[in-house]
Amino acid sequence: MPALFAAASRAQDVNTTTTLSVQPSKSATCSLTSATVVVTANAGVAGGTVSIVDEAGGAPVQLANAVLSPSSQANSSQANLVFALANGPHILSAVYAGNATFDGSTSAPASLTISSQCDSEFVVTVSDLTVSNLAAATTSATTLTLTPGQTGTGTVTVTPSQEYLSTLTAPSFVTISCAGLPDLANCAFTPENVELLPGQNAGVTSSMVIQTYAASSTFLSPSSRPGSRSNPIAWAFLLPGVLALGGLAWGARRREWLSRLSLVTLLGLVTLLGATGCNPRYYYEHHGPQPNPGTPAGTYTLTVAAQSNNGITAVTNSASFVLTVK
Repeated sequence: MPALFAAASRAQDVNTTTTLSVQPSKSATCSLTSATVVVTANAGVAGGTVSIVDEAGGAPVQLANAVLSPSSQANSSQANLVFALANGPHILSAVYAGNATFDGSTSAPASLTISSQCDSEFVVTVSDLTVSNLAAATTSATTLTLTPGQTGTGTVTVTPSQEYLSTLTAPSFVTISCAGLPDLANCAFTPENVELLPGQNAGVTSSMVIQTYAASSTFLSPSSRPGSRSNPIAWAFLLPGVLALGGLAWGARRREWLSRLSLVTLLGLVTLLGATGCNPRYYYEHHGPQPNPGTPAGTYTLTVAAQSNNGITAVTNSASFVLTVK
């Protein structure tokens, strides 16, 4: 029986092969490094995490890690990473940790030299701009096209520079926000505050959601609006007033001062009713609000800003993309 269990356990081990490709990724202010890791299995699709290791100094140093996602190739999974490297030579390898089903594997080393490290504290990039809930949605790094009522998503990455990391003795928090949205549209980030740790080379990500709103032509009928029905409290004041005016009119035939009083009272009642008719609440209850016009069509340049603050100085960097509302 133990031999059968041992054979079953060995049968679940699937060999994998890991490949790594790296290249400088030019941003608006400096050069980062982008890496693509592909893990190919003999059968099935490998899951789990991969790490980027630098062996230029002799001892391996882990720079970044990411979770694998299924790729378009058969029996393959993939991860894309962006990180900062110090100036000088580097020897990078991708290490797949493996799991209970798939064996771990390490890629062949890739060498590169960095000569233009980032000058700013961190770099902000926007990627994976996609229209939500569309089976055939395309992904773009620079543009997002929505019709009013649709929602778009994207990924914001904050990548620290080596110089900035060398100054950190405690975690640094970066707040992400956006500007340039059209009317009746909003953006949200999860998380809104990302954390940069000392010694961390890989960028940290936040999920972005852009929400637009469709136009509405629905009006409430006067009978369905609050306060549109007869108010018993109002009748409690109006009915005695009308009866009192009637009494004054009857008595006015005998006394002249009652005639004048009845005219003044009638004028006050008419003025009160007229003021009520001009009251904003009266207008709202009888006419209702205008329908929502929806997010206006147009092309907008949205700016995603990331800001850190150490209590003395604030550092802000940003990235832009185009939002088109049809």
